[in-house]
Amino acid sequence: MASSYNGKTINRVRVENRLPQFITQTQQRAARGVAQAMVLIGSETSVLTPIDTSNLINSRYSQVSRDGTRIVGETGYTAEYAAAVNDPDNPQNFRRASATKDFLVKGAENAEPLIRKVLSGAIRT
Repeated sequence: MASSYNGKTINRVRVENRLPQFITQTQQRAARGVAQAMVLIGSETSVLTPIDTSNLINSRYSQVSRDGTRIVGETGYTAEYAAAVNDPDNPQNFRRASATKDFLVKGAENAEPLIRKVLSGAIRT
């Protein structure tokens, strides 16, 4: 946009506030990254989860939500006995060779390097 003043051409720049759109887009990318992280944790924990009747592994859930400006990912098991099976102080013998106690924590720890890559890539894009 140009205008003249005393015979001189003045270029005017229109300033547009795009901060709200930037914040929304960044939060959407972060939410996608956290959702991908939940998938990675789920795939790692599914290998470590004890299976007897498949009730425990079939009760796995994950969700992504927003808490103010934070993006929060949550994963777990809804079966009533999940905490007892996961408890390292509760001795049990598992039929599945890869099953282990503390499978949620170990699964998240195993997935951590990939989660870091996914989250950093999601935010940078």
